[in-house]
Amino acid sequence: MNLDLRVPMGLMFLIVGVIMSLFGLFTRGSVIYERSAGMNINLIWGVVMFVFGVAMFLLGRANDKRIAAKPIEGTNRPLGGRGHGGH
Repeated sequence: MNLDLRVPMGLMFLIVGVIMSLFGLFTRGSVIYERSAGMNINLIWGVVMFVFGVAMFLLGRANDKRIAAKPIEGTNRPLGGRGHGGH
């Protein structure tokens, strides 16, 4: 089993990024941002985390597809194929 850690890590950052971005959108102009010089930190970092999560997820999926298409050494069959040949 070849699990690329970028896939679950990307999903985690995607979920947290969406939650933070939505919280930032719903609390725009709120008093809670006075301490951060009026900057909506939740929205900014939510978008950053979302973009990072998308990048990690896509890189992990691309690597999974590349590994599945790579032939097994000594054969012409791809790694992700059925491999029994009797179908």
